[in-house]
Amino acid sequence: MSQGSENDKQPTIHLVSTAGHPNFGDEFIAASWLRFLAERQPDTDVVLDCPDPGMAAFLFEGLHPRLKLTNLLWRVSWLTMDADPDEGDATVDRVVRDLGSPLFDYGLLELRRATTVHLVGGGHITSNWLHHGRLVRAARRLAEVADAQFVATGLGLMPAIDPERIRDDLAAADHATVRDSASAEMAGVELGVNDAFLGLSSIPGHGERPDPTGQPGDVWISLQCDLAEPEVFEATVAGVRAMIESGRFEGRTIRYLESIPGTDRDRRAYDLLADLIPEENFMSFVRLWHEGFPGRPLQTWITTRYHFHQLAAAVGADGIAIEIDDDYYRTKHESLAELGTGFAIAPVGFDKLPEPASDPEFRLKAGRLHRAKLDEAEAIYPRRRAPQPAAAAPAPVAPAPPARSKGVFGRR
Repeated sequence: MSQGSENDKQPTIHLVSTAGHPNFGDEFIAASWLRFLAERQPDTDVVLDCPDPGMAAFLFEGLHPRLKLTNLLWRVSWLTMDADPDEGDATVDRVVRDLGSPLFDYGLLELRRATTVHLVGGGHITSNWLHHGRLVRAARRLAEVADAQFVATGLGLMPAIDPERIRDDLAAADHATVRDSASAEMAGVELGVNDAFLGLSSIPGHGERPDPTGQPGDVWISLQCDLAEPEVFEATVAGVRAMIESGRFEGRTIRYLESIPGTDRDRRAYDLLADLIPEENFMSFVRLWHEGFPGRPLQTWITTRYHFHQLAAAVGADGIAIEIDDDYYRTKHESLAELGTGFAIAPVGFDKLPEPASDPEFRLKAGRLHRAKLDEAEAIYPRRRAPQPAAAAPAPVAPAPPARSKGVFGRR
């Protein structure tokens, strides 16, 4: 759809994101777009459509001066959770386009103010969550009824939900990119750059030079149990324990980073490694969100998390990326390996973790990838100047009083 005339509507950007869980990577991407839009278009209305707008209100407070929060398109997708594909598409079309429900209509009419509908990057539109495919359909239909620009950036779509439907919906986009080659081939859209590169400059360690003595930094661990089969999770923790106990990191501080509150700790990986990593070396998500990603040059990272792999490599750390499944996380980590992070990859079912590795050139390449993502963002959202108030009419000049006779008032 072509973007509506600025004379017809107050420009309004409708971002569809999986933020608010919270999960660091998804929150980082949403925050990166909000910071970018605050700098480029501070007078544009921005609506963030995410599963938990209540939590998002705290996470993103102050990042854009005209931010509103909703979960309307997510609620539409949740209606299709138990529907077959044809029924799911029909439900989305009926609710978004035709209205007729007191649960949605007022909000959906408000959403028709949108001048851009933007599916923000992430790996949530995959077969791990089948009904999320309807998010693409819902965003497309909203853009149509609003006469808005429809864009998607940095999506990860593998393993695919329904390739034919995803291709059809994304073919309607004015601009669409994905973050990995498998998704590009499946969806028939351009291979772009992961949206997290947009926020690279906000990381405290970005651009920091390595210690000239070459002294190695801290060792950071972050392992997940979500989306991993129990035996895979147990083997992953055992492999990391074995590497730590081998003395490989003797003399270095070992720390643990939490990506999802609770999920990465309670009865999970950290608790199973707590005898090797003291409590004071555990960085909670809350601290992480307040202080920023702790990556620095010459650190070592051992992680299952995609965005920790990406960002740690981008600031000059070495590491090991551990796959926890044969499709979703394999695609993620392999896409970063193809970019050249240099991290060693531990496949599902590894017998022993490989030695940490890196490519010293990736810090420079990450800067170029950041610039490429900025170029994409700037093409979608050109800088807008704040409207200038109309110049006030000059105050009327009062007529000069009649001249006085010096004979009366001019006497000294």
